[in-house]
Amino acid sequence: MIILLPRKKYYENTANTLIKQFNKRNIEAHYFEDINSAKEKILDIIEDGSTVSWGGSMTLEEINLIDDLKQGDYNLLDRSTVKSRKEVKEIYDKAMSCDYFLMSSNAITLDGKLVNIDGTGNRIAALIYGPKNVIIVAGMNKVVLDEDTAFKRVRNEAAPINAVRLNRNTPCSHTGKCADCLSDDCICCQMLVTRKSLIPNRIKVILIGEELGY
Repeated sequence: MIILLPRKKYYENTANTLIKQFNKRNIEAHYFEDINSAKEKILDIIEDGSTVSWGGSMTLEEINLIDDLKQGDYNLLDRSTVKSRKEVKEIYDKAMSCDYFLMSSNAITLDGKLVNIDGTGNRIAALIYGPKNVIIVAGMNKVVLDEDTAFKRVRNEAAPINAVRLNRNTPCSHTGKCADCLSDDCICCQMLVTRKSLIPNRIKVILIGEELGY
């Protein structure tokens, strides 16, 4: 008999609750205790020969999923391989019709809503419409009680940390607190709550029993 540590058991119980809520919202969801099991599932979902792209995500980097994709038989739309803004824009546009788009979520509410804030908007645009499948990979640290808590997390934790990571000169990057700014370096230009997928199982959420991303 395997006895889970309290935090792992808490993550598992919370994930089971979340999965039921996601199912009500036409969102497919799976929980994995460890990163390797989660990656096996993701790579099993993505068919060989598929066109795959992704949005900026520390979670994807931390689990080395992009490196795994580069070893597979996929057509990757990778903006890191180009230099000019024009080429980046072309990849953004092509990604809108890809087979699989990978991303994380800034926050996930306990009743199964996805809450995201974006700068350029390519990430949440793909989540809303375009790619045939969207795979969201998220550590259980992203799970919060409700929408209000989600926006507090996104604006006062995820956004300030990402602003520092991206060397953005925003008030939050200096104070650690959202100032509801309109600065030129603002990365909070769009705010999105995804409460349901109109197309059943187009959005697939992979929950991992680890603390990942911001």
